[in-house]
Amino acid sequence: MPPLRYGLPFLPALPSGASWQIFVITKDLIAQHNLTDDEYQKIVGILGREPNITELGMFSVMWSEHCSYKSSRVHLKKLPTTGHRVVQGPGENAGAVDIGDGLCAVFKMESHNHPSFIEPYQGAATGVGGILRDIFTMGARPIALLNALRFGGLDHAKNRRLVKGVVSGIAAYGNCMGVPTVGGEIAFNDIYSQNPLVNVFCLGIAHKDKIFLGTAAGVGNPVIYFGSKTGRDGIHGATMASDSFDDQSEQKRPTVQVGDPFTEKLLLEACLELMAGDLLVGIQDMGAAGLTSSSCEMASRAGNGIDLDLTDLPRREPGMTPYEVMLSESQERMLMVAQAGKEDECIRICKKWDLDVAVVGRVTGDGILRVKDQGKVVAEIPAKSLADDGPRYERPYSPPAYQDLLTNLNYDALPDVKDADAALLLLLESPTIASKRWVYEQYDHMVRTNTMVRPGSDAAVVRIKGTNKALAMTVDCNSRYCLLHPYEGARIAVAEAARNLVCSGAEPIGLTDCLNFGNPERPDIMWQFVLAIEGMKDACEHFTIPIVSGNVSFYNETNGLSIYPTPMLGMVGLIDSADKTMTQWFKQDGDAILLLGKTREDLGGSEYLKVIHHREQGSPPFLSLETEKALHDFILNVIREGVVQSAHDCSDGGLSVALAECCVSAPDARRGAVVRLPLDTLRRDALLFGESQSRVVLSVKPEMADQVLNRAWDFGIPAMKIGTVGGDRFVINVEKGQWTEGCRIDLPVDQLHDLWAFSIERTLNEA
Repeated sequence: MPPLRYGLPFLPALPSGASWQIFVITKDLIAQHNLTDDEYQKIVGILGREPNITELGMFSVMWSEHCSYKSSRVHLKKLPTTGHRVVQGPGENAGAVDIGDGLCAVFKMESHNHPSFIEPYQGAATGVGGILRDIFTMGARPIALLNALRFGGLDHAKNRRLVKGVVSGIAAYGNCMGVPTVGGEIAFNDIYSQNPLVNVFCLGIAHKDKIFLGTAAGVGNPVIYFGSKTGRDGIHGATMASDSFDDQSEQKRPTVQVGDPFTEKLLLEACLELMAGDLLVGIQDMGAAGLTSSSCEMASRAGNGIDLDLTDLPRREPGMTPYEVMLSESQERMLMVAQAGKEDECIRICKKWDLDVAVVGRVTGDGILRVKDQGKVVAEIPAKSLADDGPRYERPYSPPAYQDLLTNLNYDALPDVKDADAALLLLLESPTIASKRWVYEQYDHMVRTNTMVRPGSDAAVVRIKGTNKALAMTVDCNSRYCLLHPYEGARIAVAEAARNLVCSGAEPIGLTDCLNFGNPERPDIMWQFVLAIEGMKDACEHFTIPIVSGNVSFYNETNGLSIYPTPMLGMVGLIDSADKTMTQWFKQDGDAILLLGKTREDLGGSEYLKVIHHREQGSPPFLSLETEKALHDFILNVIREGVVQSAHDCSDGGLSVALAECCVSAPDARRGAVVRLPLDTLRRDALLFGESQSRVVLSVKPEMADQVLNRAWDFGIPAMKIGTVGGDRFVINVEKGQWTEGCRIDLPVDQLHDLWAFSIERTLNEA
């Protein structure tokens, strides 16, 4: 392998004394920069000449899938992005929604999948650092982090190492920053063994009238670099994130950034002080594509240009070329456009926080991003061409030939459950369902004392200091549903995220997405993506939930094997009175247990089918958006009236798992339950473990049961009393049906808790 130069193995070392400009742009060099021949000819047309090596690198990162959204933008335009609460929609560093009292919630979710596979600790840590900068760049102080993770099966040692590395990276960066990680979602499937997913969500609070945007307005205004020094780490990270993997992918470790949370903490405080001082015109972090993306995007948004001079730019390593400086993705760096004449004050504040800082340019009116180094022009490109005029593809899409085989499930050939006790124990031990306490106990989820509901309930809840309000947040996606039917799977993801929020007492007010898919150049992958977008669109429009920010992560595949389509959603809800916050666990012996919603024969795509029968097959559960919306309205109504003791949605593992979680998930106590279920014409496994949608388990004081049931029916929601809280055993009696024998689950609550609470920890500690 040739020596590593310019952060890339395909750029050889130069002869002594030679200029970096001597590179001849060959077909191989173009291909190694992930540019097609047509894209290269478009670059030549824009410039009116052949690009030099620095310009080629800048186009390569900005026209990568990761930065340009060239395969997805035409479809993303279909998503609903407006609403009466929307303060800032897609197109900026993060989205923002109005929460009243002159405040807004600023939030976004991003992926760091490829870097986390190559280098789990740093990949995950810098993913946290990047999403934090997206939030405080907008003028918001971050108050909560969540993560959505996908790993291969824990029976493989490599996957266990990945889990430990990723969790350690997330914990180290968030904990050092003093931002609590308050919740998240983790699922396990062998399909993610070569392509784990690390999606990170962050939320901050800002004053509605003090949102800062990434714009380079005002010709003549100074452009100021501040934060860490620029090094050679992370060069071509955006290009690497826009490529499929193969057996040699771990050799791409030099393209993974290295993070320093202590510097980021100083950067956060410096940014907020700069913003409070009426000094800035625009500001943006240097994320993917580094200085190239921050400069050209800020200029393009304002219709301006920028003259950059790299001569005095702080560098961590000697001998760095313009190519390396412009493409470096070194962490904890920002670019600001200050008001003319206020440079000295900006520099003073940065130095106060012990940050490197330098004036590196001026805003111009000619629309050109012009880069100089040591007095020489080394790149000259229209800013809009880099940021906005990249290729746009309407790639062909069609369902895969195997799709009918996936959805074809013969229930008659599937044996009904015989030992319901054993089936429930296996499900509770399954790492996708089991408690994630081993993970979240490594996170500081109480720092800053805003956290009201810790990890372990349907949604995390944080109070908004200075008000009586709280915000609930959740991340959700059932990837298996999306594999079996991308449209239905995406609709269900929206519905479940919203259901988690309303079960916490929150009205859903905004959504961010992180859309993880395989290679968009394959028609079957593009078909999954297009249908998922349509499903998200229809569900969000029905629930009037705007999508205010997001991210697309394509090329999540290795050696031609793609991940399951995973359109991960992060949703935020508002609780007007924080004292009305609800949790999922049973509170008091003697309370009545109610089931809202109708149970159908929905075994397709269920965790039960995978764990017990080793099959991922069938159609996802039926979802009526009208029924789901009525359920949300009813639950919010009765929670706000104070007649509910607990609320928990039914999802993975079905009704029996939901009931068991209500018994064992409380942080301070465990309570048993005795439940009786009518079988009617259903199979036993469908009743106990099927994943029918629009269902919620409530507990209420016994004297309120009839009132709540009658109210539910008034809302058009099927509802019944199914049991009572109390005792030290978990009992479900399934009555005999019309054609089916009944069955019984009868297990000690302590046994359920031990199996559920420590399953992942035991597996990870295996040799």
